[in-house]
Amino acid sequence: MQLYGENIFFISLAVILVPAFILGYCEKPLKHYGMAATVFFVVMTMKDKPQALLYMLCFVWYEYILAQIFLRITTGEHGSRVAYPAFLILSILPLTLHKILIAMNGNAGILAIIGISYMTFKAAQIIIEISDGIIKELKPDEYIYLMIFFPTLLSGPIDRSRRFEEDIRRTIPREEYLEMAGNGLLKILLGMVYKLAIASVFYLLMKKFGMDRTLISAAIYMYTYGFYLFFDFAGYSLMAVGTGYLLGVKVPDNFNKPFLSKDIQEFWNRWHITLSHWLRDYVFSRITMDLIRSGKVKDKLTIASIALMINMLIMGCWHGLTGYYILYGLYHGVLLVLFEIIRKKSAFYKKHKKDKWFMVVSWFVTLHLVLVGFFIFSGRFTRGVAFLLRSHGLI
Repeated sequence: MQLYGENIFFISLAVILVPAFILGYCEKPLKHYGMAATVFFVVMTMKDKPQALLYMLCFVWYEYILAQIFLRITTGEHGSRVAYPAFLILSILPLTLHKILIAMNGNAGILAIIGISYMTFKAAQIIIEISDGIIKELKPDEYIYLMIFFPTLLSGPIDRSRRFEEDIRRTIPREEYLEMAGNGLLKILLGMVYKLAIASVFYLLMKKFGMDRTLISAAIYMYTYGFYLFFDFAGYSLMAVGTGYLLGVKVPDNFNKPFLSKDIQEFWNRWHITLSHWLRDYVFSRITMDLIRSGKVKDKLTIASIALMINMLIMGCWHGLTGYYILYGLYHGVLLVLFEIIRKKSAFYKKHKKDKWFMVVSWFVTLHLVLVGFFIFSGRFTRGVAFLLRSHGLI
């Protein structure tokens, strides 16, 4: 069974969500039912790969035990500053090895764990917030439920542990649950239209007209791939959020009309929101504060630029250690730095940024910068460059 990808999944989901709706309507707790539903879908997704299921369980327990050990040895308000880096490295180590093995062999072996990228974000967040003195307790059932929560297992959105725990621990009043359920159903239906209908059309157009080695074909590919990627990913995310709502969990939204963005900073506040906000809170902000405290860099713009480049490089590497993913991260890092410079230094920008004509031009430029980024992300750009270099005998 493939999550959000096969008829058997959607039939099973409809059956599973009916008792959830009844429990919610009757103002009964949904936590244990949601856990049972999650176990069912995880097992059904991996029933043909029992060894992979075992690896996944080992990974989750590894992360839980790591967090529990760190929780016990932390002292003081801000935890153990000596142990923190080591435990954070150990937390992201399986994902790091996974990415290295994929880049080297095309296969991660025993680390080919379903959902490892998104589970690692949750695990690392918990380690960070234990160090900050925010998380004081970890319950094994709630930790495991957060990690393998089936609606968000494969591709997010990335939830935060404390927000998730607040949702699953409370009993939702009937009127509130009915509103959540209604919104959830609408999101699921809209997500199905996005992913199964609109994304499929763009995919067919991309395959039919965008595969030749010509500039026109490359342009068609760039546009169709960019819109395919959005509708496929946003459709998945909508269904994940809607399913979470029906299980009593207000999974955060992941997209907010990103192609309407008028600058690259706004784009990252609208695209893959939970990823960009996670990186903002746990990478960018902390690098910025460390640089300020160190006193080694005085200029605020330079500090922001360094933090943005590191932040987006990590984003690229998280997708994979293949060259085009790293290039994608660096590309967006450069765009964000350039926009930061323009925003802070350009008198022309400050004078015209609220003019309608300027906003239209900004939107058009931003859209195409984003589509070029997706073209890089697809791998087609680097393959095209390599082909041109080979054809001219340069490599």
